Parts: sequence; structure tokens; C-alpha cells
Amino acid sequence: MGQKGFKKNLSFWISPSSNKVHVAKAKRTTTTFLKALRLTVIIGQVFSLLPVVGVFSNDARNIRFVKTSWKCVYSFLSLCGQIFISVLCIKKMAHSTVSLNGTSPVIFYMTTCVTMILFFKVAQRWPLLVQQITVSEEINPNFDVNLNRKCNFTCAVVLTLSSLEHILSLLSAVAGAAACYSYDDITYQIFVTHFYPWVFTYLPYSPYLGILTQFIHFQSTFIWNFSDLFVICVSYYLTSRLEQVNKKLLAAQGKYLPETFWRTTREDYCRATQTVRKVDDVISSVVFISFANNLFFVCLQLFNTLEDGLKSSANNCNGKTKKSGPLGGHEAATYFLFSLVYLLSRSVAVSLIASQVNTASIVPAPVLYDVPSPVYCVEVQRFLDQVNGDKVALSGLQFFLVTRGLLLTVAGTIVTYELVMFQFNTTSTIPLSNNTNLKLANMTSTMMTTLAAP
Repeated sequence: MGQKGFKKNLSFWISPSSNKVHVAKAKRTTTTFLKALRLTVIIGQVFSLLPVVGVFSNDARNIRFVKTSWKCVYSFLSLCGQIFISVLCIKKMAHSTVSLNGTSPVIFYMTTCVTMILFFKVAQRWPLLVQQITVSEEINPNFDVNLNRKCNFTCAVVLTLSSLEHILSLLSAVAGAAACYSYDDITYQIFVTHFYPWVFTYLPYSPYLGILTQFIHFQSTFIWNFSDLFVICVSYYLTSRLEQVNKKLLAAQGKYLPETFWRTTREDYCRATQTVRKVDDVISSVVFISFANNLFFVCLQLFNTLEDGLKSSANNCNGKTKKSGPLGGHEAATYFLFSLVYLLSRSVAVSLIASQVNTASIVPAPVLYDVPSPVYCVEVQRFLDQVNGDKVALSGLQFFLVTRGLLLTVAGTIVTYELVMFQFNTTSTIPLSNNTNLKLANMTSTMMTTLAAP
């Protein structure tokens, strides 16, 4: 009975009809790394990131990093502008009362500077990475027709939401300026000096400086969003490569197939995991800064929300409120609420989508456990050892692996942070009883123990 089943499944694997299926697949349009990430790279270059040439070409040999190209010059000038704003923010913070909200502009612009430097290093290694992935794709083409659409749709959604958030921030700034002036009296000078006090406290106003400052801030906002977008789109591609191997395995689950099938499938899996490692080696620094940035600003936004609530209107200079404006005086609250929801959604999306790489890498294990005994061979055992013995996932500079469990760890870290901040904030305003302090300390200690557990 087992022998008949083996012959039947073996004939299925090597039959002429099966060969016709494989020939038909070869004629389908393949999806390459260059095509899938093209729009993402172009968006990054608009904001002075990933300054490589040849992004519109389908030939990996045309992707080059040229230090004298206009893209590199544009990236360098943008970095100088970000450093300039960061220095002014640090100077203003040094001459004012230090607070959590007061440090946020410094961290925001300095993170932008670090992100630009990291993407510059990624651009230097990008041509070689693309060529290595292209060689792997020639051996094992990717036929995921939805990959390009997923990447392009994600780019459109992130750009739209980022633009909306930036518009709401401008409306909030106008409403803040209108708290001291009427809307009819607000000029461009009043707007920029109110919105960018760290610049015009030390430098005299000029329209050109105002426009330059606005452009740098606009650039910073989208660079902050682009880090998450880049990680998401790269994760889409890596997951697609692993899922192509998984589909082949799931179609063969429980069947009597020859050793050659398991050897070729294991080699396909090896190429996919090697691609993950090569990509992670190049972009792990971007993954790290993306998660660190999201963690800080989520903590900051949640702390402000829990401490002060949503401020529905802007206070004027006399402490009163004004209800005028496009949103009836609720510009600040609308921007704050939208920014918080968008930040949380984007952070969760990055964590879940990037963790799919790890999830897809462990799918072969149940299939390999289900291999019938008559066809169990050395190749199956090697395949199992590779799946169970190696951790395949994106990482943040090898400090952490992006898995599904990371999301819960980050959530626990945020809770710990909020408890500690409220403890310090309450202690500085109202003396706490020893019993309350003891409870907060026990809660914090318990949370830290949970996070330290594997």
C-alpha cells in the first residue's frame, strides 16, 4: 500500500502534465526586488535618502552609488540643514527649563540626522545587495503578482496620512498664533516665529529663512515616516520569497515525494533565508532607529494624553480660549488625537509586518514533520535542522529580533515607562505616602522582571 502510494505521488511529481505546469509558471511575469522597491526608493530620494543612480532601470548593474551625483549633493546639503536646526534646538533647550516636551524637538531633529546618515550608509551598500538578490532571483524567480501592488499601495497610504498629519500640525500652529492675534492679523512672520521658536529666538527673521526652516521641518516629518515605510516594503519582499517556498511545501504535505524534491526545496529555502540575512546586514540600523523613534514618541504622546488629556482649544495670551478657526478652535486637539492614533497604528503595523518574515520562516517545520516514513531521508532531516536550529528574522543592529513577541515586549516597556514617569511627576508635586510609593515600586519591579524574562 505504501509502495503504491509512493509511485502514485512520484508520478505526480515527474509526470508530463506536472512539467507543463512548471513551464507555464516560467512564462509568467516575475516580480523582482528592483520593481517591488522602486517607488519606495524614489520617494526616499525625493526626501534626500538613498542617493543611488539607476533606480528606473530593471538591470541591477545600472544601480550605482556615485559620490559626485546630484543626489548625493542634495543629501549632503539636507543633512547640513538638519544639523543646523538640531544645534539651534539644543541651544534653546540649554537656555530654558528642561522638560520632557522641551526635549522632543531636539530628539526629533537629531533622530532625523542619524536616520539620514544611516540611509547614506545603506545607499553605499545598496548596489551590491541588489546584485546579490538578482542572482538569487535568476535561480529561483518570484511570481508574487501582488507584491508590487502591496508596496505601492502602502507607499500611497503612508504618504497620504503623513501629509494629512503635517497639514493638521500647520493648522494647530496657526491656531496657536491666533491665540495672541486675530486670524486677520496673522502674517507669515508671526506664523513661522511662533511655530519655530528655536530658530527665530537667535536668528533675525527673513522670508528666505522662514521658507528654508519650513522645508527642513517638512523634510524631517517625512524622513521620520519613511523609515517605517522602508522597513515595511522590504519586509513584504522577504516574506514573499519565503512564502513562495512555503506554498510549494504545503502543496506536497503528506505526499510520497523523492529525495530530489526535498533537496531542491531545501536549497530554495536556503536562498530565501540567505537573502533575509543579507538584507538584514544592510538595513538593521534603519530597523533599530525606526523602532527606537516610535517607542520614544509613543511614550511621549501617551504621557501627555494621560497627564493633561486632549486640549480642545488653544489658550490666548490672557489665558482665555478662542473658538474661531477652521476647526472651531479644536485644531490642537484634532492634530494631537490624529497624530497619536496614526503613530500607534504605524508602530503596530511595522512590528507585525516585519515579524511576518520570522513567521514565514518556521512554516516548513510542520510540513517536514508530516513526511511519510518510507520517504523520510537525510535531506528532510537537514531541512528540519535548518528550520529549527536557525532564527530567521530582521533585527535592530542584532540587539533584538523582530518577532511577534516583540510587540508585547514593547507594550510592556511603554507601560513601565508611564508608571515611572507618573511616579516621578506625582512625587515632584504631591508627597506620596510610603504605601503608595511601595506599590508603584513593586509594579515597576514586576514589569521589569517580565521584560527581562526570555
